[in-house]
Amino acid sequence: MKVLLVYPLFPKTFWSFEKILELVNRKVLLPPLGLVTVAAILPQEWEFKLVDRNVRDVTEAEWEWADLVILSAMIVQKQDLLALIRQAKLRGKKVAVGGPYPTSVPEDALAAGADYLILDEGEITLPMFIEAYQRGESQGIFRSNGEKPDVSYTPIPRYELLDFEAYDSMSIQFSRGCPFQCEFCDIIVLYGRKPRTKTPQQLIAELNYLYELGWRRAIFMVDDNFIGNKRNVKLLLEDLKIWMKEKQYPFTFNTEASIDLAQDAELMQLMVECNFNAVFLGIETPDAASLQMTKKFQNTRSSMVDDVWKINHAGLRVMAGLIIGFDGEKTGAGDRIIEFVEQTAIPTALFGILQALPNTALWHRLEKEGRLLGSKGDGNQMTLMNFIPSRPAEEIAQEYIRAFCTLYEPKRFLDRVYRHFLEIAPSPCEAPASFPSLGELRALAIIVWRQGFKRNTRWQFWHHLFSIIKRNPAVWDHYLTVCAHAEHFIEFRELVRDQIEAELAQFNLEESKRERVKATAA
Repeated sequence: MKVLLVYPLFPKTFWSFEKILELVNRKVLLPPLGLVTVAAILPQEWEFKLVDRNVRDVTEAEWEWADLVILSAMIVQKQDLLALIRQAKLRGKKVAVGGPYPTSVPEDALAAGADYLILDEGEITLPMFIEAYQRGESQGIFRSNGEKPDVSYTPIPRYELLDFEAYDSMSIQFSRGCPFQCEFCDIIVLYGRKPRTKTPQQLIAELNYLYELGWRRAIFMVDDNFIGNKRNVKLLLEDLKIWMKEKQYPFTFNTEASIDLAQDAELMQLMVECNFNAVFLGIETPDAASLQMTKKFQNTRSSMVDDVWKINHAGLRVMAGLIIGFDGEKTGAGDRIIEFVEQTAIPTALFGILQALPNTALWHRLEKEGRLLGSKGDGNQMTLMNFIPSRPAEEIAQEYIRAFCTLYEPKRFLDRVYRHFLEIAPSPCEAPASFPSLGELRALAIIVWRQGFKRNTRWQFWHHLFSIIKRNPAVWDHYLTVCAHAEHFIEFRELVRDQIEAELAQFNLEESKRERVKATAA
């Protein structure tokens, strides 16, 4: 059996970081962990080829070679997934589809021509598919009916199928699920509120495999909430600390976690001792009323400003997700987000507009209220909301544009990076010294030229760099890496403005049509 695994394109978004990747000659930030895990669960006597469309296109020879095409996608990859299904069917191929998007909206993949829908979590539904396929069944829908797999039996992903040179970071997963109940989040719909973890030995075996394959760069722990099960994650970190020291710290780690991380000094200390250097926090909004409305209660239990600084002082660079457009939100939400980001000196604030994702609690509430608009959307937070908001859409859009452009004004961004790294604790991990590659030297030269000579940030750039070298010298390389992020954001400011203004014009046109329909009906 010859299986072609294909990962669809991501649209150009805040998360794609194209300009930063160009600096280091990489194609994509992260690889398709789901597909290499699928390859590990399927019969190992089958042959596999993997094509990540974010790296390169599928060749005609690869289409011809395949007996079966397997696709996986998130909702933001919707358009390319459906196009790939159609391409495969035009070539007479059997197509199996899975992942978060088909699991949430299976009818789209069926309408595009998919033969098999392998939904929910593959540890349960892939064996069901294999049995049906080997019986000669030509189509089928395979679901777990609410059952959640024990991920301690998940095999080591087939990382060797990936082109390592294409990726800036590698992906690995310790747990699935999140204990919280945020109304807008689809994680708890897909993976449940009881975090399930692998064993420490299991995860270290995966790291050993990556080490043997020659990986020596960053690894992102793609857990829904890395600290969802604090007891088990501490057991992992105790073993990981020993392994990392024995291997002389071959990787740096980053992950995503809830903000209650700040309340556990022991956990933060363990993370930095394992060479974690950054964590993504779902801040969403500094407005307490909006947090209550969306059921993100964990963010209301203490001062988020204080919590961010605690995490920073522990040695973890903070990245944050922020959202505008919650129900009941008062005018000026964009300005309050700017104020919060400046107070906390968070360098990278991934700022978007609220989207109602299929089958979330938010989706069902808005559907009941008759406020959903058009199709199920594509989950891209760089677009206008896909529902009728509780305050004027134009007000939200203008606040979003203004806040985004303000946050990523080059001088303001570099000031935040500087303030963040002045305070961050240096890593206690002593990795052996290594010479930078030619690619890294080239990237450094470009950053220094653009920010230190070409732009009007030149005085600020040199002042901040020399001050970091003097006052917190152990973090200077990490500091410059984050300064490089400006290369992405400077360009993206204009893209955001143009896209949101175009969508707002279309939204207003459709709103006028809805009002005319109401008037006619009355």
